[in-house]
Amino acid sequence: MIPGSFAYHRPNSVQEAVGLLAQFGDEARALAGGHSLIPMMKLRLAKPGHLVDLGGVSALKGIRADGGDIVIGATTTQHELIGSDLLSAKLPILRETALLIADPQVRYLGTLGGNVANGDPGNDMPAVMLCLNASYHVAGKTGERRIAARAFYQGAYFTALEPGEIVTAVRIPVPPAGHGSAYEKLKRKIGDYATAAAAVVLTMSGGKVASCSIGLTNVAETPLWAEEAGKILTGSSLDAATVKKAVAAAEAITSPATDGRGPARYRTKMAGVMLARALARAKARAGA
Repeated sequence: MIPGSFAYHRPNSVQEAVGLLAQFGDEARALAGGHSLIPMMKLRLAKPGHLVDLGGVSALKGIRADGGDIVIGATTTQHELIGSDLLSAKLPILRETALLIADPQVRYLGTLGGNVANGDPGNDMPAVMLCLNASYHVAGKTGERRIAARAFYQGAYFTALEPGEIVTAVRIPVPPAGHGSAYEKLKRKIGDYATAAAAVVLTMSGGKVASCSIGLTNVAETPLWAEEAGKILTGSSLDAATVKKAVAAAEAITSPATDGRGPARYRTKMAGVMLARALARAKARAGA
């Protein structure tokens, strides 16, 4: 279908963008890569009277180190994440995850900010951000603030963003040198959302897990941080019995829908399988 008519705006600054969103209120929508919004407009599920294109705001682009953090502009594309030497060295899980998102055509335009801010439980990056304890820089008509990723997601397509606010950047603490990470994703075909997926970031010391963080994708109305599972694994050697116990704890917090990807019970079990695989790969990479 063809979208309804709308006025197009291309601001040059964050201030101008949030000003337009404040001016037009519920009639306005921000546009980043457009892979979620444009299909909804074509189906007439979204009918904005004003489209605010963030593509011209240079301040929303780029990847930089800031002390012990990495800061990534919201309109940085998945393709740019994949090509970043800084991320490959400091946060390799981002490159690994970005390579599993859709296909190259989508990754050339799809943005990190759009992926994390949309509130779609099927998007891959949100669970990774929970795993990494990231925070989001947010701007709106009342100013700027930061929101922890672990407090951001409140329901399917429902987040802590207030009306008129946009995510301007993602801030990620760099894990310790020698950490291991992995993102395992089960999907029906290339380009599909996950049937289930798991992100793991861990550190090892003396053959034992010193820290472990786990995120789960598309097995609930929001991405999930499997805090209890990480606690179970901490202090262990990732022996089979402990991994089994942690997998059970992770599966217990899931509540996937039965849909074209399979029955809910199957998707829960696949989340456990993806977690076990991610743990094994992260352990192998730790200290490598």
